[in-house]
Amino acid sequence: MPDVVMPRLSDSMEEGTIIKWLKASGDDVQRGEELVEIETDKANMTYEADASGTLEIVAEEGATLPIGETIARLGDGSAPAAKQEAPKAAAAEAKDEPKAAEGSVTATAEETPAPAPSAGGDADSNGNGRVKASPVARRLAEELGVDLSAVSGSGPGGRIVKADVQGAADNGSAAPAESAPAEAAAPAAAPAPAAPAKEIPGPVVSGDAGSGKGETTSIELTRTQQVIARRMAESKATIPDYIVTTEVDMEAAVSLREQMKAAANESRRAPSFNDMVVKAAALALREFPKANGGYKDGKWELYSRVNVGIAVATDDALIVPTIFDADKKSLGEISKDARALATRVRAGRITPPELSGATFTVSNLGMFGTTEFTAIITSGQAGILSVGALRDTPVVKDGQVVPGKRMNITIAADHRILNGAEAAQFVARVRELLETPFSLAF
Repeated sequence: MPDVVMPRLSDSMEEGTIIKWLKASGDDVQRGEELVEIETDKANMTYEADASGTLEIVAEEGATLPIGETIARLGDGSAPAAKQEAPKAAAAEAKDEPKAAEGSVTATAEETPAPAPSAGGDADSNGNGRVKASPVARRLAEELGVDLSAVSGSGPGGRIVKADVQGAADNGSAAPAESAPAEAAAPAAAPAPAAPAKEIPGPVVSGDAGSGKGETTSIELTRTQQVIARRMAESKATIPDYIVTTEVDMEAAVSLREQMKAAANESRRAPSFNDMVVKAAALALREFPKANGGYKDGKWELYSRVNVGIAVATDDALIVPTIFDADKKSLGEISKDARALATRVRAGRITPPELSGATFTVSNLGMFGTTEFTAIITSGQAGILSVGALRDTPVVKDGQVVPGKRMNITIAADHRILNGAEAAQFVARVRELLETPFSLAF
């Protein structure tokens, strides 16, 4: 009976948390079928079965296990039913489990408050007592007080997605889920082995009348958030960074994009301004090899490929998928890749290879009206380019004040590999390419 082990889904992954089993013990599983949702240090990912057989789940939802630890087995279907129910029995007899599994299950029980009874639902949509819903949908249902057992799912296989929950809340078609007072959440957390683990544990409210702050709500971080927090702190503590900002005249870029929008159709959409920035940065990185490198262990590492990471915001984290060989791709190809990657990130369908290999990163907050900001450098990269909002502003041309369109770009650079003059030359080249955008269109 082959073991299914906790897979390595990213270069930096050391352990993973089982969010949801997509199959139940006793189900026949075919090679390539979606088997389990796993939270890694970078994102939530769906893992596919690499063999066929009858599933025996070993590790419960909510368990955090190191890479290589057995999470399930795939047999020939001859195992007795009692063996297929092993996860439930294991939860009830946690003391008899191996040490690693015991620690994982116990930690989950202590750290994750038990959901309200209605969250599990009486409707057994996937054969193991859980309503079939995405983690984002579950979290939104808790926030809006929507009972998932009363919501009809429009996703694959009837799975409840975010839009279903929002629609139920707007229409009042799902009764609010009953929940215990926040103060009672902690005592109720311990038992219930069959209770579904939540991606983000419920808030714990405490208060100190003498503090002047009122009640304090403590919200535990997801594994992805914990890793991001640690890496951001390490970056700021270990990288001697500085910033260089320049203003870009976007008049020609705006004109070009208007022409592209006029020629666009459903199969060929007009590139965004951020797509133009990615293309311009990629071409500039090819001309400035140190900007396309990183500092590691007292050495400069220069990368032969120009792979640009694009920061994509999700509900609870910032994920950076990669556009590979961006310097060799047309603007249209970059636009298509960027849209597809952002869609897969937000749907939780991004794959491990798409989250690795970036040699430089572009982060854009312009859609929020932010004119300028400084991003935090990813370890192993020489810098990160921050993109501000496109804005209308008065400018002086030929001695006359006229309306203009401007956008700020800022590079945060690692001084150990990229000095101030080099960073200034790099952003100047990006600016030059954006101000002559027809060179980006091919």
